[in-house]
Amino acid sequence: MWPESAESPAPLRTGLTTGTCATACCVAAAQALFADQQAASVSVTLPKGKVVDLPIIEYQTIDAGMKTSTIKDAGDDPDATHGATLFVELRLSPEQGVRFHAAQGVGTVTRTGLLLDVGEPAINPVPRKMMTEHLEGFAQTYQYQGGFDVSVGVINGEQIAQKTMNPRLGILGGLSILGTTGIVRPFSCAAYIASIHQGIDVARANGLTHIAATTGNASEDAIKSHYQLDDMALIEMGDFVGAVLKHIKKVEQADSTKLNSPTQLQKLSICGGFGKISKLAQHHMDLNSRASSIDLGALAKLAASLGADDRLQERMTNANTSVEALSFAMSAGLPLADAICQQALDFARKYIPVHIELEVWAIDRKGQFVGKALDSTRKKRHEP
Repeated sequence: MWPESAESPAPLRTGLTTGTCATACCVAAAQALFADQQAASVSVTLPKGKVVDLPIIEYQTIDAGMKTSTIKDAGDDPDATHGATLFVELRLSPEQGVRFHAAQGVGTVTRTGLLLDVGEPAINPVPRKMMTEHLEGFAQTYQYQGGFDVSVGVINGEQIAQKTMNPRLGILGGLSILGTTGIVRPFSCAAYIASIHQGIDVARANGLTHIAATTGNASEDAIKSHYQLDDMALIEMGDFVGAVLKHIKKVEQADSTKLNSPTQLQKLSICGGFGKISKLAQHHMDLNSRASSIDLGALAKLAASLGADDRLQERMTNANTSVEALSFAMSAGLPLADAICQQALDFARKYIPVHIELEVWAIDRKGQFVGKALDSTRKKRHEP
């Protein structure tokens, strides 16, 4: 039975990613090995500099190392891993460097098209970087010349993974260790959409004429760097592209009816991962996997219009991910990402008033631009 909701709204709690949890376990294990300390909690520095504290619930001496555990707290996000016990087995090695391994409950990559190579433990790059930086800090502090072997696991991770996309993506044997910021933002349509609207309103109120709506950190970094945009111009829309398009349409139309009140916004850039942009191209306004799916058949059909033969179309249709399908098209010299961006732009234009210049950018998993579409209507207006 669900508890009654509070009469007045309360802020949603953020949580911490599995990557942050794994890093905390590394810090605790390193402190135990180098300083003989078994602290009840440890501090972790997140990628953007924020420091957070996490509890450590277990210390266990193992061969050439230490095993430590913590409990994943996802805050108010309905995360499948909320409450899971995550552990790290940290072993010292005479061989320099940091090597990562999948312990019980963490999966292994078995298909191409993901961030990691086939055969690698499903520990994503940012968590690896976080753990490496913290361990290197200990090595420097204690003048340790050797290396580390880091085995990350999750109790009952294989069972929990069945509630995720991992099996379909070819990550077998358990969960992925994830995170790009270290923080889990609670999923709430109303709260998140309200924050998107507020971001747009603040940018317009402060006279900004160009804003960029992005699906995540990588796309935000890419478009911010490309245009040298102020942080106020960056709208973190996540999966809610519909909230951006509909709100801009509403406020710009309302502003245009006011006497001596010219519209503030002149340009909108939409930037996201190729898979997310392909969903927008297929007329989805919510880009989350729970609400929309990537249509690999549609990608193959679009590739056919660009010259893809039957074999290439079949490979794309049977690809593991949209990124893998894109790689097949790019290898054949087909500008699939540009075409997807153009389709996405054409759909978004139905909401964005014509006086606003519109463009759509797609990035790959490394945050590099792979496709773009610029507003032909606006380009024509600037031609001599």
